[in-house]
Amino acid sequence: MKKIIIIILAFVSFEIYAQQDAQYTQYMYNTVGVNPAYAGSRGVLSITGLHRSQWVGLKGAPTTQTLSVHTPFENSRVGLGVSFSNDVIGPTEEQYVNIDFSYTIPTSEEGRLSFGVKGVANFLKFDHTLLTAVPDPNLQSFSKFQPNFGIGAYYHAADKWYVGLSAPNILETNHYDNSISNLGKERMNYYLIGGYVFDLSSNVKLKPAVLFKYVSGAPLQADLSANVMFSERFILGGAYRWDAAFSAMAGFQVNKKIFIGYGYDMDSTELSGFNSGSHEIILRFELFNDKNKLISPRFF
Repeated sequence: MKKIIIIILAFVSFEIYAQQDAQYTQYMYNTVGVNPAYAGSRGVLSITGLHRSQWVGLKGAPTTQTLSVHTPFENSRVGLGVSFSNDVIGPTEEQYVNIDFSYTIPTSEEGRLSFGVKGVANFLKFDHTLLTAVPDPNLQSFSKFQPNFGIGAYYHAADKWYVGLSAPNILETNHYDNSISNLGKERMNYYLIGGYVFDLSSNVKLKPAVLFKYVSGAPLQADLSANVMFSERFILGGAYRWDAAFSAMAGFQVNKKIFIGYGYDMDSTELSGFNSGSHEIILRFELFNDKNKLISPRFF
């Protein structure tokens, strides 16, 4: 029964163009995944790995793994990045390889405005044998390659606040090319992100952040979060995905190079009765080319 439910949900989401890009609870630590202009903005070589298991206990539920590397070019305004994502949802499996390029313009002593372009290679596999509970003679297994590209803009002022606007996939393509071509149709996803760091004391920082995501045919998605950093090392926070889930987050800055974070989602929809929540873990490793860079861990 659970297998039937998740298959129905997966294909309904394709039909109304709902969740297409993978979603993350800890999006504030994986910004380059949604905005190519972020590449190189941390001022160091940054390597991030993330694993997400969504709707644990529900067969066919989404699982996602990502690995990203991005860095600025020394003595230039250019940033480059490369990332790999693997996303499995029921009968579909997708791999993405992304190449990110950014160019940064100083707007003031502390302000930086970056523009980015993303090249995307998408590999999609559909296995109709996993749909035996819902047979349809029109559905056949396939594998295909589809290129895409994205754009973005990102502004940040010192270590205090940031805002970004992006569309990671510009081209609208059909995943399934037959009489039911609307099934699995790729649509543009628009992202608006922002955050501000408040110094509550010499050892405590508060960072509220927002992510708005819009795709044609689906409701506007809003992720609202707040994280508190203690002594530049421990992070605790919570988030709410509008009409979808409540989240709890925790992070630990092991040292100036290594950060590890964990996120847990509890659904606020009827789907909560069929799963035990979603789990997400992230690991970031950074190499500093200059001892003066990133004296204290940046909060975004």
